[in-house]
Amino acid sequence: MALFVRAGWGKILLLLGLLLLAFGLPPARAQRSGGQTYTDARGGYQLTYPEGWQVQAGENHHTTFYLGPDWETSPAKVTISLHPLPDARKDLDLLAAGQLDSVWRYATGLPRARIYRLEEHDAGRSQELRYDYAYDPGPAADPAGRVRVVGRRLWREGYEYRLEYRAPAAEAARYLGQVRQLLASGRLVEPGPPSRRAPLPPPQGCDDKFYGIAALRIQNDNWEDDCRTIHEFSSLDPAQPPVIHRRVLPFQSYALAKGFDNCLYSVTKAPTNAPEYVYRYNPATRRGEYTNWQLPAQGSGGVWISGATDEQGDLYFSTTDGNLLVRVSPGRSTVTTVWSTDPLRRASYFKALGFAGAGTHANFCFDAKRMLYEVYSTDGSLLRINIDTGLPAPDILPLDGLPERGGYSGILLQNDEFGNRRLFLAGPKAIYQVDLEGREVARIHRGVYTDLAGCNLFRKVATEEGPAASVRALWRGRVLDAVTLRPLPAAQLRLRSTLARADTALRLSAGGEFWFPAQAAQRYAAQLRLPGYLPTDTTFTAAAGPYAQDVLLRPLGVGATLELENVQFSQGQSELLTSSFPALDTLAALLTTSPGLTIELRGHTDNVGDPQKNVELSQRRVAAVKTYLVRHGVAAGRISGIGLGGAEPKTSNAQEVTRRLNRRVEFRVTGQ
Repeated sequence: MALFVRAGWGKILLLLGLLLLAFGLPPARAQRSGGQTYTDARGGYQLTYPEGWQVQAGENHHTTFYLGPDWETSPAKVTISLHPLPDARKDLDLLAAGQLDSVWRYATGLPRARIYRLEEHDAGRSQELRYDYAYDPGPAADPAGRVRVVGRRLWREGYEYRLEYRAPAAEAARYLGQVRQLLASGRLVEPGPPSRRAPLPPPQGCDDKFYGIAALRIQNDNWEDDCRTIHEFSSLDPAQPPVIHRRVLPFQSYALAKGFDNCLYSVTKAPTNAPEYVYRYNPATRRGEYTNWQLPAQGSGGVWISGATDEQGDLYFSTTDGNLLVRVSPGRSTVTTVWSTDPLRRASYFKALGFAGAGTHANFCFDAKRMLYEVYSTDGSLLRINIDTGLPAPDILPLDGLPERGGYSGILLQNDEFGNRRLFLAGPKAIYQVDLEGREVARIHRGVYTDLAGCNLFRKVATEEGPAASVRALWRGRVLDAVTLRPLPAAQLRLRSTLARADTALRLSAGGEFWFPAQAAQRYAAQLRLPGYLPTDTTFTAAAGPYAQDVLLRPLGVGATLELENVQFSQGQSELLTSSFPALDTLAALLTTSPGLTIELRGHTDNVGDPQKNVELSQRRVAAVKTYLVRHGVAAGRISGIGLGGAEPKTSNAQEVTRRLNRRVEFRVTGQ
């Protein structure tokens, strides 16, 4: 069970220690075998490491994952560590403060650095920078001595999490796939260390309190029905004992809603099948009175079972069978029927929960996106309905970790003190708090409640308007020589969206740098040209946020080899597809403008089928490419060719997705 409520950090640490002793778990530096999920709940992170890897947990939430049986001789290690941010930075939006620029400046300042990728991700409560670069640690250019660095930095609640792999580039080539898998599995979990950030500004309108109708009370040492007493909780510390508003309702009730005026609204649970007035109770003054808002008759066999509030401050009430939902608009003082037939009847899964004797599903609440959430009383699963369209979600959302089955009633979405969304469920004998992202559950208070009410999810937070955000280039990078890694400021780089006709020529700085405001998720065609270098044409998809990546140009020297991208053939044949023509036209133009250039075409296949037939197929495809070039003005004597079949795979042939990469045509420069 996740203990992410503020029940006192010392108590949490003590409880975790007792659990470790009770279950005989290994000490902090114990080693465990791979293929498992490792969780440091106090540190607030979780990773899954591949088969063949081990984990060694150290002090201060520093953990090392390593390949093989021995830590000291392991060829691959990934570390994760937790660091408090300096006080001056713990409350900052670090991405907006230029964290990517900072890492860019550091990495590009290293000897012969190449940036494979820098990329930002903003998840609201947490932020992240992913990085991948290589450099020479010494002054001499030694390919065998290059270092590859791949990692992630995450920031949450005033802390920095660092996940990093650092190794010689030659070794990294062997283990990078497993390393990326391990790094990608890392995620932040609750509870984590206590937040070091300042609380949000004071709310405007709805406060942080939420309420529940107590179903039972003790009378003369006996439990008896209540349904008139209201318990007051704080969203900032829901585990604290509630304030009791004893028997303040003039009737027994199942349904409760909280208005933006911080008053509570309720209606009788009596099955009168007659119009009923809504009652208002003010917790601040502990006084109440009936309103002029009158709900319609519930219908036969139903009672008012639940209330809720939406982002407009409107109040809603539902009957036990879910067939009647009514909206009260305090600003207009109107009462309207939202629906008179349960929308879930149109869902494919309704038969599984709508049969005679099944549990109820009419207790509900709203999120900030006009989605109505209902809780199925039998197992606590969530059902969703779009309040504007009346359409149910296509599936049921189960919640794992609820400790008991049966008796789930009230449901509420609230924000905690740091603006994080929390789900509260009034379940069997307790109120539970659910982390929807991590699917983790914590019991926060014992007791039986018929409904929960709150509205701080929709409040407006006071903000100060600052200066307009500066325009930032979405993509930045450098054009580098692929061999020396020196910048090439004279290169011509043109980019064009695949949805546009015109391209854009980018200006390079003296250091070969460029900036381009790409549209997120948009595909772009890139064209690179520089005399003395092989022309490069490629496509890429822009990331969702700012990122950085270097681009390489290969020198046009004898022995230089370049794959002809997008040169494709009919399946199992040597006939060129029309999609191949642009790449071949580019090669023909290079040969035309460089009359002394001679090349060797090299054809490759995968390893599927008869090896000799694959060689013959690759030879025919090379011949088809040569024929195309000759027809476009290139002398046949300047082009030689060889078919290699599957003898020189580019990558593994184990799967079709990688076999496709092995089916290719390259050209190698043989003379200038």
